[in-house]
Amino acid sequence: MKHKYRQRFISCLLLAALVSAPAHAQPSGLPGLGDGESISLSAERQLGDRIARELYRDPDYIEDPVLDEYIQLLWAPLVRAAAARGELSAELQERFAWRILLGRDRSVNAFALPGGYLGVHLGLISVVGSHDELASVLAHELSHVSQRHIARGMSEQSRMTPWLVGAMILGALAASKSPQSAQALIVGGQAAALQSQLSYSRDMEREADRVGYGILVDAGYDPRGFVGMFGKLQQAAGLNDNGAFPYLRSHPLTSERIADMQARQQLNTPGAVPATDMAQALMSARARVLSQNTPDALKAWTQEAEQPSSQDGPAQRAGKLYAGTLAYLQQRNMPAAERSLQQLRELANKSVPTNASAVKAVDANSGLSVARWLRLLSAEVAMKQDKFQAALQHLQPSGAVSDLARPELMAAAQAVQRLPGHAMQAEITRQLRQRVFVAPHDAQAWNLLASLLAVQGQALASLRAEAEAQVARLDWEGALDRFRAAQDLAKRSRLQAGEHIEASIVDTRLREVQAKLRALIQPSPSQR
Repeated sequence: MKHKYRQRFISCLLLAALVSAPAHAQPSGLPGLGDGESISLSAERQLGDRIARELYRDPDYIEDPVLDEYIQLLWAPLVRAAAARGELSAELQERFAWRILLGRDRSVNAFALPGGYLGVHLGLISVVGSHDELASVLAHELSHVSQRHIARGMSEQSRMTPWLVGAMILGALAASKSPQSAQALIVGGQAAALQSQLSYSRDMEREADRVGYGILVDAGYDPRGFVGMFGKLQQAAGLNDNGAFPYLRSHPLTSERIADMQARQQLNTPGAVPATDMAQALMSARARVLSQNTPDALKAWTQEAEQPSSQDGPAQRAGKLYAGTLAYLQQRNMPAAERSLQQLRELANKSVPTNASAVKAVDANSGLSVARWLRLLSAEVAMKQDKFQAALQHLQPSGAVSDLARPELMAAAQAVQRLPGHAMQAEITRQLRQRVFVAPHDAQAWNLLASLLAVQGQALASLRAEAEAQVARLDWEGALDRFRAAQDLAKRSRLQAGEHIEASIVDTRLREVQAKLRALIQPSPSQR
């Protein structure tokens, strides 16, 4: 199970290789991208959509509002810095997806895909020691996209012969069903040829390092995060990579790259030694538990929480208590979860960071605070015990009804759904509507909105929200089914005030999805 996400990623890369085959070898429905930098942004985005669609279907794809928020809070300053530096054009920002997908895989990996999609494995989040280190990986991957390394590298793949493309088509199809079948089909020279095509060139790696370093610094992060992350990867390479560090193969380390980063760091004014990053320790703990939740693993997390080590600093101890609390929740041991959570609160109150330079990027992001992560964890513990009103109080400690950030909104929506007629139901519904308006790709928000609308008796709007959730995940067939169900309901029912507009939207969106499906089945002449 732990390799499924990686296998799906491999199959997606196989699909990426197919698009640059000669025109006569193009399978129906795949865009003819051409050579190198001549690949259009729309064609690259279309390819990225196809690959992301497979990742959304992967059982190891995970939607966790807390980790999603953490990654996004690190990511947003990098995008702004890249744009300010001129590394990221306005057209690229507009045309590409810029979505980060989390995978439950324990391997230490992150990767950029065509069209502005990025993948991050929970294994990577679980091993980094600071948010600066994690941001350095994101900055590097952002640079691969902004410099269009994927498109430029595809020109090399155009040299593949039709028989090799045919073998890769079979391998890609088999990988989506059975990794074992894929391994049987992609063997020998085919596998070696594929690997040579998928690796970034040394020049591209150096360019991503250089651009990424500048972006990291301008975004307000500590540049030592780059060097620290390289150090961890170098150590992993020295310990004999056993498959847990695929990042080492897709982004091979060399002494030259490490020395270059160290030299760049020395050009910056040295600061104080960074304080231990407790916020990152909590998020690393969350990633560990969500990626390793077998009975044995859960037992190990709880044992670490119960047995303090004299060698642990406050951050390490906090991470173990956070992991233990989550593990107890999954074991349904509520008294132990409450006890572990209380110990975590007491520790956090005693361990306020005093090094201003170490938390500069955290403050700039205005959301990466230990207190906030603990409030969200407290709400999670309350929800597991069906204490939904208590959960709402944790999510809104001030008691005032205000716009909630995404993790708080997702949790509040689940709580009020279980409290029929709650005074906050209408307000949370309004905020969810606003959320999907500004972020229509947020499938989880659409699904929660659908559930709340159903509870309130708004069946037509609920069906449409279900359909939009499928659109957000690029599941066009699923979206078509839900839109048709909504259309049928509108025809069979007496529409209430305001529902005529909803029915009109359903009709329009249904036609758009049908057109999208036709385009996938029958590509335009330029794509054949």
